[in-house]
Amino acid sequence: MASRLTLLFLLCALPALVTAIRHERNPFLVEGRVFCDTCRAGFETSASTYIPGAKVIVECKDRTTMELRYTKEGTTDSTGTYKITVNEDHEDQICDCKLLSSPDTNCKTAAPGRDQARVILTRYNGIASNNRYANAMGFMKEEALSGCTEILKQYQEFDD
Repeated sequence: MASRLTLLFLLCALPALVTAIRHERNPFLVEGRVFCDTCRAGFETSASTYIPGAKVIVECKDRTTMELRYTKEGTTDSTGTYKITVNEDHEDQICDCKLLSSPDTNCKTAAPGRDQARVILTRYNGIASNNRYANAMGFMKEEALSGCTEILKQYQEFDD
């Protein structure tokens, strides 16, 4: 009788224990784009292009000590989009996507304020999806393209 009770316990309790201690197997997918600010506007415009082959990194730091805890690099595809898989939950850490380099020699200076984007890599925040979308990051051309003045006028507000 005791052996049957033990067997019943193992059949019922063991799978629950294994499930409870098993690490999460649904990785996060961090996705974003890297653009070339051809008008040196500080944001994406209709003249902006996207950079294939740009290097990007995801970094997570301890919120208290700011010690680096995690890094993973990625590269943009032909559309300037990067997709980086992150297997771990980074709970209370601060995670950012950052620009590393641009293969475009005419557009290789990181745009101030657009060189990194914050991402939340935890499941304890109410977000149901495993996809995390980072704001677009950008590099700038050394000199603005001709025709940018007309493009930037479209973004101005006029008080009538």
